[in-house]
Amino acid sequence: MTKVDGQPQIEPGYTGITIPVNIAPLNFIINEKGDSYAVTITSEAGESIEILSREGEIIIPEKKWKSLLKSAAGQEITYKVYVKNAGNWGEFEAFSNSVSKAPIPPYVIYRLLYPGYESWKEMSIMQRNLETFDEKAVIKNEVVDENCVNCHAVNQQNQANFMFHVRGSMGGTFFVSDGDLQKFNLKTAEMENGATYPRWHPSGKFVAFSSNKVVQQFHSSEQKKIEVSDLESSLLLYNVAGNNIQPIHFQNSDQFMDTYPEWSPDGKYLYFCRAKQIDKNYLYSDIRYNLYRTAFNAKTRSFSAEELVFNADTIGKSVSFPRVSPDGKQLIFTLHNYGCFPIWHKEADLWSINLEDFSTKPMAVNSDFTESYHSWSANGRWLIFSSKRDDGLSARPYIAYIDESGNAHKPFILPQKDPLFYSRFLKTFNIPEFSESDFSFLPGEIRKAAQKEAKPAKWSKQ
Repeated sequence: MTKVDGQPQIEPGYTGITIPVNIAPLNFIINEKGDSYAVTITSEAGESIEILSREGEIIIPEKKWKSLLKSAAGQEITYKVYVKNAGNWGEFEAFSNSVSKAPIPPYVIYRLLYPGYESWKEMSIMQRNLETFDEKAVIKNEVVDENCVNCHAVNQQNQANFMFHVRGSMGGTFFVSDGDLQKFNLKTAEMENGATYPRWHPSGKFVAFSSNKVVQQFHSSEQKKIEVSDLESSLLLYNVAGNNIQPIHFQNSDQFMDTYPEWSPDGKYLYFCRAKQIDKNYLYSDIRYNLYRTAFNAKTRSFSAEELVFNADTIGKSVSFPRVSPDGKQLIFTLHNYGCFPIWHKEADLWSINLEDFSTKPMAVNSDFTESYHSWSANGRWLIFSSKRDDGLSARPYIAYIDESGNAHKPFILPQKDPLFYSRFLKTFNIPEFSESDFSFLPGEIRKAAQKEAKPAKWSKQ
């Protein structure tokens, strides 16, 4: 046995990370020249797994992996990699991963579609079991005559609540409550634009929406082919039980564009992004959003005057996707140069703001490519986010551990059974949302609900 300097090159780079005790096996491939390969994974309790491979593909048995992680909860597991060349075995330097006792939610829900502009010919909202490799469709758009399906939202505080939009000929907003699927029309005669980006109130009684008029611009630039901008946007409050929708008005609301609502975990504050209302001669590169919040009275369904939380415009930046941690101590947002649609902004990064002293900082999870949408686990220990760090084009779901001090650890890509899955998969993962609940519907159930006339929402001034 010959000692080899350095750690082995593996793909994905599952080294030096913190992983949940209930995560699916982190299969990988060894990118070192060799005739045969061997790996041992050992817990501090002495439990181990041994894997042999001729091609360097390391597929970890699921039952043994689960047992190993259980024995290593709160400790580390150590990997030793051996590569055989011309009859001689070489042993690389070992590497370790930490196993957190904090479980990750059992499911993540995301939309799959091809990157770039498309006419929603083929897209689906999928649910992946994070404890296994099982993936199934919540809805495929082929079931609704290939219309667009988008803007799914899970209530992290009340996991029985789920919703999504269907656009086009079978359009409507679909609400799921305790397994019941119903279709609603949230666009009333009083509204100039429809309900767009949703966020559930923790009680499950309300959903805040932005109402957006969106335009797309197309560029010849390789780095930024598409730009998405709002021409108008405002906020709405939907009362689920009463099926009524009301505007969220502030003084001089007509001078601003408000979007991307987000509730505090106690439901007492609504955060949102705000930019100055543009005119017909606007430059999209001059549109910048700041972070605001307003106090909410659930009994009266009323809001206080808005207050500025973070002024991104003063540093030449713009804010999108505010998400408050379940303990209410910090908020993570996407920061980019301008606009409100950062998915095509290479410079887009995740930042955090301390909600006690309102200090801000970039997160350690950032790369040289786009980081955009993100979602907290209900226990506040895990963050899943979209990143284009692998090829600069397709968004992939990355997971990071958030420790008790609020610091993010090195992120890792969502594990797949095939360690080369992402190099072969062309679609992008859009809006990853953790879920504790298993949302499963038969295609016939969805089509039946979609074919029904949507229940019209009622307009309410309050």
